[in-house]
Amino acid sequence: MPRTLGQPRPDSAAYMLRAAAGQAGRAYKQVMLDLLDVRPGQTVLDVGCGPGTDLQSLADRAGPDGTVIGVDHDPAMLARARGRVASLPTVGIREADVHALPVDPETVDRAKVDRVLMHVADPSAVLAQLRRVVRPGGRVALAEPDWDTLVVDADDLETSRAFTRFTTSQVVRNSAIGRGLPRLAEQAGFAVETVRTTAPVFRDVDEADHVLGLGRNMRKAIDGGHIDEARGLRWFTSLAQGPFFATFTLVTVACTR
Repeated sequence: MPRTLGQPRPDSAAYMLRAAAGQAGRAYKQVMLDLLDVRPGQTVLDVGCGPGTDLQSLADRAGPDGTVIGVDHDPAMLARARGRVASLPTVGIREADVHALPVDPETVDRAKVDRVLMHVADPSAVLAQLRRVVRPGGRVALAEPDWDTLVVDADDLETSRAFTRFTTSQVVRNSAIGRGLPRLAEQAGFAVETVRTTAPVFRDVDEADHVLGLGRNMRKAIDGGHIDEARGLRWFTSLAQGPFFATFTLVTVACTR
């Protein structure tokens, strides 16, 4: 059964760790890391590293002669990250706004930004910061969802569509950032080499509720007058009463400086 309608999301670090550990999270992250092509001895930057989900993998690829830098603005996230990499001497954690990266110009060989631009005030400014710190010839990997593509199967199709519209207009700051990644990367001065899309598939309603916020965001939509309460409750309850399916498109871009 899905969680209670309106139940708050767990703390952000726990949410991100669980989402990354799921099958959908593992699949696209593997694609992203492969495209990033980290080599031994390189300096790697994880922009918006959160609780340090990917720092171990990056450190493994950079090897004992490499350096990995994780940057995030959230002290609670960084505390979790530091705990995860305490035994990794090649990994450093820095607290900063990603609009002002605490990294010297042209000192980074590889950089990744994973589901961060959808939250920031100015995605173009973050990409300009990336171009400043990445060496000529360096490689950058970006991954962001396009929330306009969120689909949740239900007999009440119109409420599913209303839920997606609410998500894109009220919940996610830059909800269509995924489709804009190639354009924004080129405008920032990067050469786009690869663009890939993946569509995570959710067949377990509890997992979808956790990752996609089905219950908590429907509660917000009802409270805000965007969806009728009786209609929203029927829709949410129906999701656990038969086979479940939901998906969205995630765009991954690999580019060079």
